[in-house]
Amino acid sequence: MNPLHYRPIIANALLEDIKTGDLTSEAIFPAEQMCEAKLIAKQAGVVAGIEVFKETFLLFDSTVSVDLMFKDGEHCQNRDVIAKIKGPVLSVLGAERVALNLLQRMSGIATLTNQFVQLAKGKCKILDTRKTAPNLRVLDKWAVKLGGGVNHRHGLYDMAMLKENHIKAAGGITQAVNKLLEYDNHQRPIEVEVTNLEELREALTCPVDRIMLDNMDNETMAEAVKITADKIDLEASGNVNLDTIEGISLTGVDYVSIGALTHSVKAMDYSLLVID
Repeated sequence: MNPLHYRPIIANALLEDIKTGDLTSEAIFPAEQMCEAKLIAKQAGVVAGIEVFKETFLLFDSTVSVDLMFKDGEHCQNRDVIAKIKGPVLSVLGAERVALNLLQRMSGIATLTNQFVQLAKGKCKILDTRKTAPNLRVLDKWAVKLGGGVNHRHGLYDMAMLKENHIKAAGGITQAVNKLLEYDNHQRPIEVEVTNLEELREALTCPVDRIMLDNMDNETMAEAVKITADKIDLEASGNVNLDTIEGISLTGVDYVSIGALTHSVKAMDYSLLVID
């Protein structure tokens, strides 16, 4: 990813954390003191955000050097050395927390995504959602891709999704699709949410690109796949977790969207240790 897309995120995070300076470190260390540090994984997982980690130190102080032992998307084991950092101790400690926060969140997302991907065994694609941390969407969705997942729409602007509230307000699925087609001169992709097979059959009569099966059980989704007969992509959504993904993938749906990839992910554990 182009660093121009995420440098503003890093810059704002550094400003939030440091503001007028690092009170503790500046009181203890002289400005000229140098140090070396190691970034160590404290669990196995998918490394994601290591380029962001490096860029954080460079934005803080361009004299800091960061030597990467792993690339984004690679799997690491507990106690692996992921990177080595050299530079002024005030700069290393000043940028440390922001760098770790971004890396840990992204790696947690990528690791969880990869677990879903492995359990799906190639039978369907794993999608993210818009349930990302505010102002971190570009990083959250990047992490999903590094874990082997696929990005859904990036926002409200690049794909239309007709959900229950839209359909009810328009007077039905057909009416909602027609209104959208009349409005959107750019002819962006359209997805329709359905909650039962009757709604699925109506959606199949409309010029849409994908149909979301919302909170259906596996038996109903398998029937939806038969009815659709490969005419259009189907996406399963709702009540998806590591225990249910394999069964859902066996229904024959093309995609499974999972909000938990980004809205409640557990950060991956790393430690940055200054070498004596």
